[in-house]
Amino acid sequence: MFVADFHIHSKYSRATSKEMELDRLAPWAKLKGISLLGTGDFTHYLWLQELKSKLKTAGGGIFSYQGINFILTAEVSNIYSKNGRGRRVHNIIFAPDFEAVDKINNELAGFGNLSSDGRPMLGLDCVSLVEIVKEAHPKCFIVPSHAWTPWYSVFGSNSGFDSIEECFEQYTHDIFAIETGLSSDPAMNWRLKSLDRFSLISNSDAHSPSRLGREANVFDCPMDYYEILDTLKNKDKKRFLYTIEFFPEEGKYHYDGHRNCNILYSPVETKKNNNICPVCKRSLTVGVMHRVDVLADRPEGFVLEGAIPYKNLIPLDEIIAESKGVNKTAQSVEQEYRLLTQKLGSEFDILSNITEEELLKACAPRLVQGILNVRRGKVKITPGYDGVYGKIEIFGEEDKKPEEQMTFF
Repeated sequence: MFVADFHIHSKYSRATSKEMELDRLAPWAKLKGISLLGTGDFTHYLWLQELKSKLKTAGGGIFSYQGINFILTAEVSNIYSKNGRGRRVHNIIFAPDFEAVDKINNELAGFGNLSSDGRPMLGLDCVSLVEIVKEAHPKCFIVPSHAWTPWYSVFGSNSGFDSIEECFEQYTHDIFAIETGLSSDPAMNWRLKSLDRFSLISNSDAHSPSRLGREANVFDCPMDYYEILDTLKNKDKKRFLYTIEFFPEEGKYHYDGHRNCNILYSPVETKKNNNICPVCKRSLTVGVMHRVDVLADRPEGFVLEGAIPYKNLIPLDEIIAESKGVNKTAQSVEQEYRLLTQKLGSEFDILSNITEEELLKACAPRLVQGILNVRRGKVKITPGYDGVYGKIEIFGEEDKKPEEQMTFF
């Protein structure tokens, strides 16, 4: 069994930490419990040079560096006009070898400046993107990124489509997986019958090493590109065990609203106000939940029979921070995080597998209660909206006072 995070970015992407390089990614992946990491950004020539010089072939379309396995991936931004509307769709490209990557890059260079950003903007239809990728290697494939975000996704309320078929046309059969994104989870996607055949994958879209694995995928198959491809194509529950998800309310586009006007609305409230912000009188940014409601043909709460299961988790540093009553960027949070992972194992093990008894031996009762609350879904979340992340309350009213000191020994 292994954990995979396919969608990340390098230091060559905009608004991304300079620490997003292999020498920092590998140790952070170990802390998180990730065995397979997407490279991200293989379209950028400087990042590609680093990948080619440092990654070692591990066989089966997998590469390795400092004990972590890598799979060749990149996200691109397709910006074009179709059927009288401007479209902005992000897609993840998967490739089994550098030869295919070079072929893809040579073709994509004709549609945008690949050196300007790790996630390049391309004046290219998604249909043409599939053609280019499949021509480079028959086992290359594409996954629509964070499929529901309002601005840059296949189902985006502002620049997307109402169906996979409308976007990918004759190549719809070549799309067999969709990335749910931070603002949606599988249950929200189960509300559309048209998505039943797709594998729903979850990834961090990390812009800094500490954000690796905030969403991820758990497999029980050989560490092999072609095995993973086959697993996703066949939506194989025996090999694709589950996904690890944000609570979708925590995503920054879950509900509707205007951040500049401090307006946060549920889809019902938005409809009552005719999609207009009561402060500035402009159209509200419609979030993922609203968009799902518009396209859904099943009720909220529907459970798809035979679907790949999922677990909602909150990153360990956020739990530590709330237990201590400090910001998650505080130095004390990273100190506690590293002590815990050194003593108990990876973050995923701590969040999911370590018993309550073992946790109590290693850390303070309040932190243990926070971890257990997350496992049980006993959290309160103010939904995110219009680019603002949701706010999580992990502890109930009966236990609001943070402990001054955690004890490890």
